[in-house]
Amino acid sequence: MPLLQMNARKFFSRYRIPIIAHETLINETLIKVNMVTEIKLGLCNPPEPIYLYVNQGEVDGESFVWYKFNISQEKKIPVPQRALTGYLSELRLTTKEFKGRDNLKLDIVVSADELYVIRTGVETNFAKSFLLAASLVQDFSKPLIIVANAGDENTVFCNLYDAATKTKIYREWSRDLDWATIIRDIQSLLGGASSTISATPKLSVVPQSVHPQDLRVKNIRTLLDYPLDLVREWLQFQDTNSPSQLHISKIDELVKTMCLAWAAGKCDHPNHAESLYQNLVVDAVVSGTDELTAIKTWMQQLQAVKTGAS
Repeated sequence: MPLLQMNARKFFSRYRIPIIAHETLINETLIKVNMVTEIKLGLCNPPEPIYLYVNQGEVDGESFVWYKFNISQEKKIPVPQRALTGYLSELRLTTKEFKGRDNLKLDIVVSADELYVIRTGVETNFAKSFLLAASLVQDFSKPLIIVANAGDENTVFCNLYDAATKTKIYREWSRDLDWATIIRDIQSLLGGASSTISATPKLSVVPQSVHPQDLRVKNIRTLLDYPLDLVREWLQFQDTNSPSQLHISKIDELVKTMCLAWAAGKCDHPNHAESLYQNLVVDAVVSGTDELTAIKTWMQQLQAVKTGAS
């Protein structure tokens, strides 16, 4: 028996404190002592959260699915571990400006050995797959394992596990999901986050009867003034009648096809248009830029190059 616990027992016995009472007091005293001993005194770093930014990439042949960012050096620091175990303590929506435009981010706050904030675009596959699984959790006082998995075309998905049982928490995808309601429900179970709930209607701009990928193709086709008949013909070639029935990589291929078709009459060098598309659209979207905004920027850049050449 530890010396502290032995001395405490002698003290309570000496003054004839009831056995149940002194056991309770001993336990409370030990908890407080342990809390003090766990706090390291002296010089230390500020107690700031560790931000993990979701993004698939590769450095020196090593792939990663999220990274930390060194602001002073403006450098990404890949995180090799693909999973984080801890307690989900908060879910909040944060607006961040990127290239002059506000972008809505989902911050997943996790208490572990440190305080972590997993930040991702609210419309990303990672955010939606996390929200789907988290919507099934009823008791957030138990630890969870958040796993980031690389998908196709620079996408990252999330798997959620019960940390105690190592059981995967899974919910089927449905086109009728109301993401704003899911976020509010999770926030409610976590104790509420009233400062962020008011921002969630931005997620509801997509009518529930229209799949996000169908609306995505429609908006881009309209922006590019791409013939609807050609889209239908392309879909028929894929043995389907709507983009939402295809894998995300195929939809990305359709979007790229429409964009490069628009660029055909605007640029004398197709390779240049495709290279700019990769940099200004694909890479920008991965970094959190709205896709329509990125495509508009790409279109303006091509038009500027053509004007300069003439």
